[in-house]
Amino acid sequence: QVRLVESGGGLVQAGGSLRLSCATSGRTFSSYAMGWFRQAPGKERDIVAAIGRSGGTYYADSVKGRFTISRTNAKNTVYLQMNSLKPEDTAVYYCAAQQSGRYSIESHEYDYWGQGTQVTVSS
Repeated sequence: QVRLVESGGGLVQAGGSLRLSCATSGRTFSSYAMGWFRQAPGKERDIVAAIGRSGGTYYADSVKGRFTISRTNAKNTVYLQMNSLKPEDTAVYYCAAQQSGRYSIESHEYDYWGQGTQVTVSS
């Protein structure tokens, strides 16, 4: 069983930055694809960014140029650097792992999930 633990969320003013971290257990982190999703109240859980085991990345249009996903396999950790935050970025952010190693934008294709971390951006 793989355990994912997110951290780094909080309250920030519009235009500010946050860095989310997702630490994972297990010995095969380097073989996983990792994704960050977010869910605002009353809305569906949507992809924010993803990174494959080979380092290829995907970004939702709404965050391109502002967010950066990265991974450090030696630390079993994936990060989401969020800059120029907007109030519409407010959501619970979830980290997810996919065993196939190829990232997906579909939440149902991920095998393991963290508990989520709240990000609130004030205007």
